[in-house]
Amino acid sequence: MEKIKIKYFDKDIDKIKKINKGDWVDLRSAETIHLKKGEFHLVNLGVGMELPDGYEAHIVPRSSTYKNFKVIQTNHMGVVDHSYCGDNDVWMMPVIAMEDTTINKNDRICQFRIEKIQPEIQFVETEHLDNIDRGGIGSTGVN
Repeated sequence: MEKIKIKYFDKDIDKIKKINKGDWVDLRSAETIHLKKGEFHLVNLGVGMELPDGYEAHIVPRSSTYKNFKVIQTNHMGVVDHSYCGDNDVWMMPVIAMEDTTINKNDRICQFRIEKIQPEIQFVETEHLDNIDRGGIGSTGVN
């Protein structure tokens, strides 16, 4: 089992815990934010972590984030590199408000999981790929 050092930049937000269902871990807003439609904001998540060697974190909205807060994550998936682990490296979530909204301090706003980083790769140019064509984008149908 990997151990991850975590620093809480805000002692008032609930501690992170891994739930039994699912592989993603919820993150909370460390601030109360009032946004007008179209406004951009970096939501302070109130934590920083020292990830194990060879790993990175992926931050995405929760399935209920848009329904509850009417915001969209502007980079669609945040990647926290292993090297982003200094004493002042607080995790953030960039959002844009699609309607006027409020995100309260301690609201579960997004989720993350730890993934192995991509192995070293080398691209080899070729004229032909050795597999059968799938038929292009959308080839598996609508239903």
